[in-house]
Formats: sequence, structure tokens, C-alpha cells
Amino acid sequence: MSKRIEAKYKIDRRLGENIWGRPKSPVNRREYGPGEHGQRRRGKVSDYGQQLRAKQKLKGYYGNITEKQFRKIYEEANRLKGDTSENLIGLLERRLDAVVFRAKFVPTPFAARQFISHGHVKVNGKRVNIPSYRVKPGDVIEVKEASKQLAIVIEATQLAERDVPDYVEVDHHKMTATFVRAPGLADVPYAVIMEPNLVIEFYSR
Repeated sequence: MSKRIEAKYKIDRRLGENIWGRPKSPVNRREYGPGEHGQRRRGKVSDYGQQLRAKQKLKGYYGNITEKQFRKIYEEANRLKGDTSENLIGLLERRLDAVVFRAKFVPTPFAARQFISHGHVKVNGKRVNIPSYRVKPGDVIEVKEASKQLAIVIEATQLAERDVPDYVEVDHHKMTATFVRAPGLADVPYAVIMEPNLVIEFYSR
């Protein structure tokens, strides 16, 4: 089973943004940071600070994946042809946990990671329990038959706060999703502005 390194709302508070657009985020009530010094006025952030924040935000969004995993994805994006920041987003969105979240089979990326680890998901008819598994265009992701009536699944499919993007085709009656293509930054429905170009600058230093 995957390890939840930090609570999702703690990430929101630390960054001062509701990065998943969840109604229950504490940032909806208090926009300042956590702790006794959270309300202090922040000074001007350096270029390095902006790059670090962009990296923390993007890394945190995908279930707060480890630094080692995230750096490997960056290095692969850098090797691919084309724009590195667009490649980075495309690789992140090809993670199985990201696709399960986008398909609205679960309410959060954290839940997606746990859902996959517990064996509730199949890819092309075969059970896959690795959240970082990379899907390809045309792959069919489905919720295991015995798991289709789980409360978390039913709740997630009815969420009005987010839509399924057009690079994932979903049938919520059959609980299947087809990954159509790797998206670019403009295609991904982030609740806040993501700046993968600053992430690239952070790792390129």
C-alpha cells in the first residue's frame, strides 16, 4: 500500500491555495498559512522560492508523490522531444492514479492511490495495483466488478465540483474509462494555476 506522506489539507494550508478545488479545503475559510506565524505578512519571494513553490504545488497535486519519483519524471520529460514542461504534464497525467481520479472513480488523488493499491482497478482486463503504472492511449481502465458499488465510488461519480476532461472517455454505468491521449497543460482541468515551466527551471539550475 502506498504511503500518505502528508494530509491533503495540510498541503493546501502550507501553499495557501485550494489546489484540488475541494469544498472542504481549510483555505476556503482561512487563506493564511498554518501555525502561530501563519498570518504574518510574507516578504517578496525570490526566483528560487517561486520555482520551489511551483514544484511543491505540482508534486503535491498528484497525491504528493516522492521527490525521487518526481525527479525521474522530470528527467524523462527532459529527454523527450518537444517542450519539456508539456512533456512533464503529459507524463504525470498518464499515471494510473491520475487517470482514475480524472475518471471520477474516486474523489481525490490520495484516494486513487489507495484504491489502486487495494486491487480495485483493472487495465485492459488485468488487475494492476501500482498507482504509478503508466497508461498508453487506447488503454481501458475499469473498476473491478465487486468494487463498483463501494460508497467511495458512488460518491465520486456524483461529484459536481469537477468534470471529466476530454482526453479520458468514461462510462459511469459500466465504470470504465479509456485513456484517449496524453494531454498538454491547457487540457488539464487544474483548480489553480500550475507553472511547470518554473518546475523545469528549478531542476535545470
